[in-house]
Amino acid sequence: MKEISAKEAEQKLSQGKKLNIIDVREADEAAAGKIPGAIHIPLGLIEFRLNELDPSKEFIMVCRSGGRSGRAAQLLASKGFKVVNMVGGMLEWEGNLE
Repeated sequence: MKEISAKEAEQKLSQGKKLNIIDVREADEAAAGKIPGAIHIPLGLIEFRLNELDPSKEFIMVCRSGGRSGRAAQLLASKGFKVVNMVGGMLEWEGNLE
């Protein structure tokens, strides 16, 4: 599985790159702050919301520490999506939040 660090993702965003980030944390976690522009889809709902995702795009999966996002990335990859897991998750994120 492809991986990206929180620092790498933050650098890409600061360079103006458009990233397709999916935050798979629970609603209360995401409400406390998420990466600007990230789509919030809790891990338990991701399989039911696949139709909302464009299979031609690459998605960066994010959770608190990287475990749940890794599971989400495996699920999406098994469905033919291009995915990258952000290792360390939001615990390592030092950038802006929305």
